[in-house]
Amino acid sequence: MEAKASSVFQSTLDRRIFLRSTVATIALPSLEVFADESSHNETKRAGNFVAIGAYLGWHQKAFYPQGVGRGYEMSRTLEPISDYRDQFTVFSGLDHRAPNGHKAWINFLSGKAPGTYSLDQQIADQIGGNSRFGSVELATGVGEGAKTMSFTKQGVGLPTIMRPSVFYKQLFVSKADRERAEYLIESGKSSLDSVLADAKRFQASLPKRDREKLDEYFDSFRAVEKRMDRQLATLDEPVPETRYQLPSYDPITPNLQMEAGNIMYDLMVLALESGSTHVLSLFLDGLGQVFAIDGEILKAGYHALSHHGNDPEMIEDLIAIERAHMQCFSNFLKQLSEKKDPAGKTLLDDTVILVGTGMGDASRHSNANLPTLVAGGGFKHGQHLAIDGSKADAPLLGDLYLTLMERLGIEQENFSNASRNLNQLFS
Repeated sequence: MEAKASSVFQSTLDRRIFLRSTVATIALPSLEVFADESSHNETKRAGNFVAIGAYLGWHQKAFYPQGVGRGYEMSRTLEPISDYRDQFTVFSGLDHRAPNGHKAWINFLSGKAPGTYSLDQQIADQIGGNSRFGSVELATGVGEGAKTMSFTKQGVGLPTIMRPSVFYKQLFVSKADRERAEYLIESGKSSLDSVLADAKRFQASLPKRDREKLDEYFDSFRAVEKRMDRQLATLDEPVPETRYQLPSYDPITPNLQMEAGNIMYDLMVLALESGSTHVLSLFLDGLGQVFAIDGEILKAGYHALSHHGNDPEMIEDLIAIERAHMQCFSNFLKQLSEKKDPAGKTLLDDTVILVGTGMGDASRHSNANLPTLVAGGGFKHGQHLAIDGSKADAPLLGDLYLTLMERLGIEQENFSNASRNLNQLFS
């Protein structure tokens, strides 16, 4: 079996298998025939980390559920992910005791001192070395100026990938053949066509469950390519005229944030499933762009809505945007929950997902009481854990981060100004 397989594929790091051609290199998901016994013995340890941060925060009253514990009432913002209630936990009352102000937003992953060694990069430095990309930083709805939420140990901000097509090409296209691969995408052809013969030959030698898994993976791959084709066509079209003044820095991406987000989430699933990376971050930017949600044009731009001043109509439009973000996220959870490794563990259980922000209340530029949600990772979910942040000894958001890192196999005594963990509440 091994001799036959090696004539078609080459094994690389982390027991990954790759289809290779002159056009593309495609990493395949884990298969039973290549699984070792150790993979069955770490059911509580997760292997991937995803951070999703909203620059303009999440409206607290719509994000936080009514009630605590397992009997809470689902909030309006989280309604789109209600089908996965048992796969996520909501936290209120946590923050980094960081300074207030929009410039301090980047405390989300950095802790009390904005712009310092971020959580995702600390994790990447520990578990990212056995993948093609130590970490990947993505963004949608990019506004004015370069922003990031990921910082190296030296405090250097990492640039983000803003176009799904660029992320796609980095994942699946060799550097020497970028132009050729772009032609294949734009012409509607699949990069899989170039390796189809090898794929079929290899598939024939696999057990039934592995053949089915490869079919599922190839179907997902082709589906993403089709969506990418539509996205490329959309980006190439002239921007339709509206009554609103679009930002001059990028007339396409900002008001198509949800469309870009859906593609990014699809590609993130493929990146995790193929083992191309174990650490991803998605920065949900926002500034002056005006959204149309379900065909209805909102009353103001995303940033203006976040400064609602308690105006009920503006709050309703802001919640509409945040619910749309959660609808995109729901599809991400769905895909991860349907993917399983050879031991039967879902990709969702193998992935710690942090959804949050460094902005507690954008209307007041307050960075206290940060809306936070954790999904996947094999934790016991289904709760709203409400922390009384007014107490002097109240746990910090960094304490939650220590628990997340421990689930990823990283033992660390402190994160920024936090030195405990939340293991007694969340495990």
